[in-house]
This record gives sequence, C-alpha cells and structure tokens, in this order.
Amino acid sequence: MINKRFVLFTLCLTSLLWGCSGGDMSLTEYVDRVNAINDRAMGQYEVLIAGPRGGVLVAEGSQLADFTPQDLQVALERMAEVQAEALESAATIEPPEQIAEYHSLFFVRLPIEALAARAGTTAGWEELSDSAEMAAYRAALVADQQVCFDFQAALDATAERGIFADTPWIPGELKEIVEVALGCAAYPEHPEDLYRPPPAATD
Repeated sequence: MINKRFVLFTLCLTSLLWGCSGGDMSLTEYVDRVNAINDRAMGQYEVLIAGPRGGVLVAEGSQLADFTPQDLQVALERMAEVQAEALESAATIEPPEQIAEYHSLFFVRLPIEALAARAGTTAGWEELSDSAEMAAYRAALVADQQVCFDFQAALDATAERGIFADTPWIPGELKEIVEVALGCAAYPEHPEDLYRPPPAATD
C-alpha cells in the first residue's frame, strides 16, 4: 500500500508540475464529471438510508439489534446497484493524461455482492461478523481508506515544503480530487469494526 500510494502521488505531482499535455478533458472538467457521479451515488445512498430498514447500513454496535442480517442483505443489494451504476458511468470518462494512470483508484469495486449474499444466509450478526465475506469487505474498506489518508498526507506535506509556491492553484485542485473522487470523509471511522456486534454480556 505504501508503494502504491507513493506511485500515485509521484504521478500526480510530476504531471501537474509539468502541465497537462494531450487529451480533451481538463482537470476541472474531470472533477465536474466525478462530482456528478458521486453526487448521484450519494443522493441514492441518502434515500436508501432514510428508507425502511435502510438505517442498517450505518448501524453500529448495539444498534444492530434493531435489524437483522437479512435487512443488511436488502440494503447491500441496492448499494451494489448504486456501485455498478457509478462504475459504469466512470468507465465512460477519459481522464486527463496526467491522472489517467491512477483514475482507476478513484473508482474501486467493493465486494458488496458477496457480503449481501452471505448476509442472506446467516443466522445472526455474530456469524456474519466472523464470515470470510465480512473480512474481505472490511479489508477492502481499510485499504481504500488508507489510500485516501496517505495521499492527503503526502499532498499536505508537499504543500508545506513550498513545492507548490509558484502554482497556488494546484493544492486546491488536488484536494478537491481527493475529497470528491476518493471520498475520504465518507468512510466509517473504524471500517475494521463495521457490522461487528457488541460482546455478549457475561454474568
């Protein structure tokens, strides 16, 4: 992950410092397209959360007692549709040359379908929490979240060192791409504990 993040940042820094060459889409147009995809996906997500039993997607700890794994199955199946639509839209974008090599990092397919299928056959939250499908889902979220954090940290450190002194617009542009495309703020605080029920009470 460290090497992957370093490659991502190096590509971004090098290409932006030397300017954009080739391609029909500017960075601003790219961010606008990504914004549109994420705005639509977030709107669909918010509708789902507000709907019947949709709160299971954000339930934590003891809150899981208000739902069943089958509630999660239904919600995740809808989330899989949202993800598929977003990825399909993203596939139609031809990104600017300077970010083309890591455009795919902005749109990662999470193993939602597999977790939904497992939730539909499990007897309870403990069983689902201990399943291989849940482990894979949590691991994917943790890895994705780390990409965001590492990129933001590298960007902030570079700006502090004055590398962008003669191009003050670059940090803002990059931060917008990070915040919108990578969506760091959208991750749960502790993805490794997602859908983990509280320990059973002991006498």
